[in-house]
Amino acid sequence: MKRLFAIAVALLASAAGAQMAGQMKTSAPRDPALAAGPYELLVIRGVTIIPGNGGPPYGPADIIINQGRITDIRSAGTPGLPMAANRPPAVTTAPGAVTGGQFAATVRQIDATGMYVLPGFVDMHGHQGDIFKMNDPDYAWKLWLAHGVTTLRGIPLYGGDAARALADKKRAAAGEIMSPRLYVYQTLGSGANAGWKGGRVLTAEKAREWVRWAASAGIDGIKFFNRGDETPEIDRAAIDEAKKLGLGTVAHLSQTNIAEFNARDAAAAGLGTITHFYGHFESLLDGRRVQDTAPDYNFNDEQKRFGGIAEIWDQIHPPGSAEWVEYLKTQKKTGVNFDPTFNIYSASRDLMRAQRAEWHDRYTLPSLARFFESNRDNHGSYFFEWTSEREYEWRRFYTRYMQLVNDYKNMGGRVTTGSDPGFIWQTWGFGYILELELLREAGFAPLEVIQAATINGARTLEEPKGREPDFGLIRVGMRADLIIVPENPLANLKTLYGTGFARLDEETQKTVVKGGIRWTIRDGIVHDVPAILKNVADQVAAAKAAP
Repeated sequence: MKRLFAIAVALLASAAGAQMAGQMKTSAPRDPALAAGPYELLVIRGVTIIPGNGGPPYGPADIIINQGRITDIRSAGTPGLPMAANRPPAVTTAPGAVTGGQFAATVRQIDATGMYVLPGFVDMHGHQGDIFKMNDPDYAWKLWLAHGVTTLRGIPLYGGDAARALADKKRAAAGEIMSPRLYVYQTLGSGANAGWKGGRVLTAEKAREWVRWAASAGIDGIKFFNRGDETPEIDRAAIDEAKKLGLGTVAHLSQTNIAEFNARDAAAAGLGTITHFYGHFESLLDGRRVQDTAPDYNFNDEQKRFGGIAEIWDQIHPPGSAEWVEYLKTQKKTGVNFDPTFNIYSASRDLMRAQRAEWHDRYTLPSLARFFESNRDNHGSYFFEWTSEREYEWRRFYTRYMQLVNDYKNMGGRVTTGSDPGFIWQTWGFGYILELELLREAGFAPLEVIQAATINGARTLEEPKGREPDFGLIRVGMRADLIIVPENPLANLKTLYGTGFARLDEETQKTVVKGGIRWTIRDGIVHDVPAILKNVADQVAAAKAAP
């Protein structure tokens, strides 16, 4: 925990925050060899469309994109028959001449015959790295894009360094860097290097003052931790002010204040999103107000903290009980969103699987792998002595947590997808696709998984601003945020991983790897995913070869 504390102090203090920012590279200008466009006219031919709203696939179709927006979707023929020839609009096969202005080339056509297209993914829980994991933000941006993430909520992106986050948000919107679209959320009192002069937030009125400053600075929302200086009174005041000013709110409801402010309390106060599992089961305790923990429990000892939290699974009212249903109905009435982040704690129920994930060898930087190794200083590296008994508790915990989230979805509550990468053996991008698989395990139908990953996140981000999102669906008028995949992700979500999917080739009787995203498109900018992944693999190989 010492290193975590040092990072927090450095990021929250303005001078130290500037020092930390100086040690991290600046996001590089977009490389047109990896991400080309946007185009005056971009046509995607012959795809089957998964729209993102829960509706079924349809196609074949051509998607017409002008200046980064979908302007038409046209039938390309009848399923089972040859596709119509010479379909308008006529497009040369090679990009046209450079036009100047914001458009890199006049026209482009992508032959995606037989492929599938779905909306770009929305990651609702993202962080960039730090110097103990990796010092290159482009490493994370590339892996997010290589796994279809076109929009990201940073909660926060760079700790207290709001200035860097806001600068990257602006550069991303202009297409200057190769990254997802960015929504910047900051913690109360952070942002000294972006203009906040009020210091620590220790009162409700100071919280309101900080929220007013954040809104004026272009910050999109607030991340609460429910610990330290954050009293329930302060959080309630900040949530109330945020609702007035159009800022979003999300909370990681830590154990230190959970007896005073659990998920039921936070939702009643108007919180927008509960991220992770914290606060849910504490709202469902049976016969007690606080979890029954071991006498030697210590929140700052991360093995005790993360080991002990799972034991709450059999201290709550059981699934399907009147209390269980009442809790979910109450949460639904408030309109609070659940962002479960199943992936980030999944190593706790099967440590060997997480440590040996096939992507680590080619795509996990050695510095990040070292951060993951058991270490009392590194947040989330809590597997000091992780036993089968610990995994037993976590598996039982997951069974009930997954049922809670699925029941909420079935009741009409909104569920989104977030990955919280860079901790607990979860590498950027790969952890996001694992999140989709875990939603499927929880009981979501594949179309419901895609809905959670696309339009649900888009609506959650735009609702505080009083706007309908212009991304998250494949529909005329929407932004051209698209993922093009050679294989059907509804049949196999594993085909979305950057490592593809291994299967037996019956002709050769050898294992082959197929799948992976072919192109990720954000605002009409076409990202060549295999080239991006090769770029990352080369970076990892070079880091391993360095003395």
